[in-house]
Amino acid sequence: MSANPTESPAFHSAPSQHPVCYRMAPDRQLLEDGCGEPDCQNCSHLDSGSHDHGAIRDLPPCLLGLQHHTTVGYDGLHRVAMMVTPECGGSFREQAWEAVSTIRAILRQQTDPMTVTVQTVFLADANDAPAARQLFEAYYGEQMPLTLFVVQPPCGGVAIAIEAWAISTRTVSVGYHGPHLITVEHDGIRWIHASAGSLNLGNRNAYEQSAEAFAALGKVLSAVHASFTDVVRVWLYQGNITEEEDDGTERYRELNRARTDFFEQYDFASNHLATADHGHAIYPASTGIGTLEHGLITTCLAVQTDRKDVSILSLENPLQTSAFDYPKEYSRKSPKFSRAMAMRIGNHLTTWVSGTASIVNAETMYPGDVEKQTEQTLDNIEKLIAPENFARQGWADAGATLADLAKVRVYVKHAKDFEACRAVCERRLGRIPAIYAQADVCRPDLLVEIEGVAFSALPYRTHEPSDH
Repeated sequence: MSANPTESPAFHSAPSQHPVCYRMAPDRQLLEDGCGEPDCQNCSHLDSGSHDHGAIRDLPPCLLGLQHHTTVGYDGLHRVAMMVTPECGGSFREQAWEAVSTIRAILRQQTDPMTVTVQTVFLADANDAPAARQLFEAYYGEQMPLTLFVVQPPCGGVAIAIEAWAISTRTVSVGYHGPHLITVEHDGIRWIHASAGSLNLGNRNAYEQSAEAFAALGKVLSAVHASFTDVVRVWLYQGNITEEEDDGTERYRELNRARTDFFEQYDFASNHLATADHGHAIYPASTGIGTLEHGLITTCLAVQTDRKDVSILSLENPLQTSAFDYPKEYSRKSPKFSRAMAMRIGNHLTTWVSGTASIVNAETMYPGDVEKQTEQTLDNIEKLIAPENFARQGWADAGATLADLAKVRVYVKHAKDFEACRAVCERRLGRIPAIYAQADVCRPDLLVEIEGVAFSALPYRTHEPSDH
């Protein structure tokens, strides 16, 4: 599966022998690193509110940004999902450096050498993107991760926030194929992180812009002999997503029309990893969300392997009409994505949750009430990834709960709703890496959208129910 990339066996941030600072303790440890319950007495979680950890209590507080991270361990791999928001204020460059320094500190305290493979950078101002890229390129050098700059102001008033994913490099080959393409190979599986970059095509309408973006992303994938039939997860960041075009059609509806037309050339069921006997169409999981920049940013994750113990399942939600079955009143051509995509690899399960909102059947629930919309959104995710839903769609030994989520992104339409939304999320989800960003959701009456990824063991073992 090699495509002769520039390879990097290790990241310059070597593991530290010092105890983990209480400010750097993981929020969650999933799979072989822990059970996923934030208050489990059998796992090695450190209480971020207490300094009573032996040698750790002697460490001074870290002068670093607010961070939350989850460690995930499986098949000899060590992954870290990091959500970092600067706290010290100052200029944009100072905030960006604080965030990068925090990521570096987290990785230096892991037991393995790590490299960052992909990062999403949330910006309050598009004009700050060049300064951020200059800093990242200087810091990462030839090991620059796939980096997306998304103009979605981080809630709380800071200028930048970063979601970054890192992987241990002892047994992994990371290929750097240019600024928009990275591959990760381990034990017969190749993960492909691809982006078409940011397309702001002047006077092009939303359909033309979207068609160009999908074609460009397909071309990037082809550079490593992959195609959209290998894609399991898609992210679409569309400027002014609910704005109307000259003919009165919302931009997101035109994106859906372009996506449908582009997907007609692919048979996703032909992917040999796909479980096709569950009675519904197969599409990648997806998020389509607004940005403040009048362009379109696309990225995706694809997987290739010949391993017999790997398979994928596109999930639909018993509470919701499948997006691809929406009536025409919501879009001339319905959105072509699944509510989630699950992948089983040996004895563990990864479930990518699409952008999810307060929709039951096909109707928006609780217009104008961000707290109830957040509750309904989390209910929808809980039902989507539940063992009962997996069993309904053919995988009786699989499932997950909210405790298995490694991280979430929470998109809030109005800045004034941030605190109310966060309060519901913290009550329902507990301690979890999260970034809250201000963004338009795909319907004018939707106030919040949430996405995430869960890791759980196979066969699935039920956690004790949490109170909420």
